Amino acid sequence: MNPPDPIEGAAELFALDPTVAHLNHGSYGVMPIEVSRAQDAFRAEQEADPDGFFWELPGRVAAARTALARLLGADPAGLALLSNVTEAVAVALDSIPFAPGDEILVTDHGYGVVNLAAERRAAECGATVRTVPVPLDAADPADAVLAAVTPRTRAAILDKITSPTARELATPALLRALAARGVVTLVDAAHAPGMLPVAPDVEPADFWFGNLHKWAFAPRPTALLAVSAPWRSRVRPLTYSWEHAGGFPGNVEWRGTADYTGWLAAPAALALLERLGLDRVREHNARLAGYGQRQLVERAGLAALPLSPGVAMAAVRLPAGVAEAEEQVRPLMEAVRDRLGARVAVRPWPGGGVLRVSAQVYNRPDEYRTLADGLAKLLTAL
Repeated sequence: MNPPDPIEGAAELFALDPTVAHLNHGSYGVMPIEVSRAQDAFRAEQEADPDGFFWELPGRVAAARTALARLLGADPAGLALLSNVTEAVAVALDSIPFAPGDEILVTDHGYGVVNLAAERRAAECGATVRTVPVPLDAADPADAVLAAVTPRTRAAILDKITSPTARELATPALLRALAARGVVTLVDAAHAPGMLPVAPDVEPADFWFGNLHKWAFAPRPTALLAVSAPWRSRVRPLTYSWEHAGGFPGNVEWRGTADYTGWLAAPAALALLERLGLDRVREHNARLAGYGQRQLVERAGLAALPLSPGVAMAAVRLPAGVAEAEEQVRPLMEAVRDRLGARVAVRPWPGGGVLRVSAQVYNRPDEYRTLADGLAKLLTAL
């Protein structure tokens, strides 16, 4: 697999430390310089006239939401801006009436905090959380999910792209199959906006939420919550506000005196993506992630985990005994940073941890080759 040609001028759009190989875009994203300046302009406007700024803010947030809706191909009336997926999953779970004995399905590839949110909500209602194990090398993860559905299954929280293993899980086909069984679907699409064309995935889900500060270049923290029409009148915001009586989406978005400047600047991030060429960025990043995985396999002798089409992240399996427990993860990530000058993501897994690399327009093929060569030596020394 050959690496893609670089997108001319893209690397210069960011203020990243050039002495570090930033191969972990998927965790926190990177805001381009021009988007940061757009947010600074909104902050300056806010401080010049706070009364006027907040007086007009609900309408301006609605306008930003409408502009961002085209990234998903979604109805703006069904979207709400929130801080992040962690906040969005809390809103979604609080909006679903669970009864004692109900089950909430999650998978062992799910993001830890999202699964913890499900456990808290279940404990409040007398429901239970059932964790579905999905084999790392499963050809179709949907099989394991559907096999776990029982008459007690009330809801399922599924990743569009799993965070630790970079696999597509919540496909439209799986969501439709769950809906046919009467299961409420919640899609953790933290990595989808900007990375994947997601319109087909918003439609079949009852609740869908994705971060814009990862792959859509928006300021942190910015996320979108999409709610299907039957649920919009039942959405329960996390807090009351002066927009409460207006219903969704304003009742979810408004939280009084807070910093909304990132949301207002998010359309500038979308404009930059469109200027670079959204399809070109997606194709570049997915190819580069696959190339990076290939280097880790060929140069470091690691085992590749399945790649999902269009995904700008790729994962490999670490040797047995390495990063199998949570307490082993941070020391390994620090060693990769300190000795190899690279940022990567590592998650614990029985039988050998999972190392994930990301690819963004600022990354170069040689960064993955250097990581792989250094990792081969580092793992031998452990």
